[in-house]
Amino acid sequence: MTVLAVIPARGGSKGVPAKNLAQVGGVPLVVRAVRACRASRKVTDVVVSTDDQAIADAARAAGAEIVLRPAAIAGDTATSEAAVLHAMDAFEAMRGATVDVVLLVQCTSPFITADDMDGVAGAVTDEGADTALTVAPTHGFIWRESGASAAEADGYGVNHDKANRPRRQDRPQEYLETGAAYAMRADGFRSAGHRFFGRTKLVPTDAARVLEIDDPHDLARARALAPLLDPAVLPSFDDVDAVVLDFDGTQTDDKVYVDSDGREMVAVHRGDGLGVAALRRSGLRLLVLSTEQNPVVAARAAKLKVPVLHGIDRKDLALKQWCDEHEVTPERVLYVGNDVNDLPCFGLVGWPVAVASAHDAVRAAARAVTTTPGGEGAIREIAGWLLGPGLHVPTPHPPTHAHS
Repeated sequence: MTVLAVIPARGGSKGVPAKNLAQVGGVPLVVRAVRACRASRKVTDVVVSTDDQAIADAARAAGAEIVLRPAAIAGDTATSEAAVLHAMDAFEAMRGATVDVVLLVQCTSPFITADDMDGVAGAVTDEGADTALTVAPTHGFIWRESGASAAEADGYGVNHDKANRPRRQDRPQEYLETGAAYAMRADGFRSAGHRFFGRTKLVPTDAARVLEIDDPHDLARARALAPLLDPAVLPSFDDVDAVVLDFDGTQTDDKVYVDSDGREMVAVHRGDGLGVAALRRSGLRLLVLSTEQNPVVAARAAKLKVPVLHGIDRKDLALKQWCDEHEVTPERVLYVGNDVNDLPCFGLVGWPVAVASAHDAVRAAARAVTTTPGGEGAIREIAGWLLGPGLHVPTPHPPTHAHS
């Protein structure tokens, strides 16, 4: 049985520009959706329908097949159903196979899980439902207003009588459509042209994970929630080809000591030097990248025997150029930062990492966060993630180069 997950992800978005590539927990939204689909036991194939090359590249790298969506069904008024039908036809033409069950998966629901996919898909494949969707239990009282004008507006209960409000336990359970995942029998979906034909199965999910990103405030909330809702995932040696380190606040505690002659000094951690030495011996590419034009940055990098770029205003542009010059794929770069000037680099790399003392916005955008503050051994901790706590250096692996 072919169970196809289709993720619509067009490039245009007015509420949040480039929304489907916005990062939550250090991972682009479209990539989060692809990973959830690929982790499902029921889903056999994953397709991303898009009109945007950057989205296509990110989704393909995450393991999805790409269907390029024509402009006629890529505008603001295009329906998700149209994108799914087009993707089904394109997939069947490419594979020469028939889709039995199709899932519509929205990458604007950042906390969707493989269990959600299994739930809606299984309702159709195993339980005889024609359609299924994820829902969240709710006990809220819903209101509407009637009246021709604001002066005449009168609020009335939609799911309750405002004159007689029963206790929660005495009311029938109601469910809120999450907008995250839907499953349909493929033949019935083609015939009906919409996602709710026949017998519809409700698949409850955790209400705490229900969030749809429609505007910048939603995105900010998702980033704040990611450290609480995402399972902790730390990178391994096989995940990265390069480690790029900010300096102030990452290799130091962000304090500067100034003597009477104006000379600046900072404190670094010996454990970090040990970690950097082990990373260097492992064969990983290393770089110190700093905004500060300060001799102490270059001196520390020289002592660590690590190349340095400092006095850099646009660190993301410098990092991209460095990756191009050294044929390093940005998705396989681990970048360690602590403050908001590191956020553009976070958006470029596959492993954005914040130190424990980082700014809240940086911690929210990180894919992983150290337990150790900057300047107190955070780099040693990261080296332990990659090499093991004993900093055993594995057999160096050849880097995965960017495609020219």
